[in-house]
Amino acid sequence: MISKDKHVLGLELPTDPRWVNIAEKSIEEILIDHAYCEQKAATSCISLIVNYYDKAELVDMLTPVVAEEWSHFERVLEELRKRDLALGMPRKDEYVAKLSKVEKKGGSRNQQLVEKLLINALIEARSCERFRLLWKNLEDASLQKFYYELMVSEAGHYKNFLQLAKLYMPEDYVMDRWRKILEDEADILKNLEIRGDRMH
Repeated sequence: MISKDKHVLGLELPTDPRWVNIAEKSIEEILIDHAYCEQKAATSCISLIVNYYDKAELVDMLTPVVAEEWSHFERVLEELRKRDLALGMPRKDEYVAKLSKVEKKGGSRNQQLVEKLLINALIEARSCERFRLLWKNLEDASLQKFYYELMVSEAGHYKNFLQLAKLYMPEDYVMDRWRKILEDEADILKNLEIRGDRMH
């Protein structure tokens, strides 16, 4: 079992501790937003598989991730139903929209792929960190267990994306870009409103 105090995701800036307190007061909105985050994660992996069908390692590694992300979507729906809540409308993810702007354009096909893999890795890492906060701080025991299980899964996905990136570009290049994207993400978080109705 992972220690509740261990945090090894390498994020430059931790989530503001006020977020989880605000989120707990609007858990319906968090669950709805979370469901769509899982749907987008599955869709993103499908897009990578379709656009990079010739990368056998990528196809093999991300195909089961699609199934897992979709199973997470179904599990969030189940949590909503337990509370007699509806899915609700999708909402704009300002965090991901801003993060997509730090993706370096141009370069070789492999460089473009690495950018997409690193952005996905970071979204998974941040999701994992948020799930950890919910696991540690929610009073609802069943949701605590739910978010612990998803935290463990998301940590694995984050590592998958980094591992794939290192297959397609030299490790030094990948880690230099990873550090820069982490710095850019920290700047994004500093300027984002703390909202209890968004997972990110």
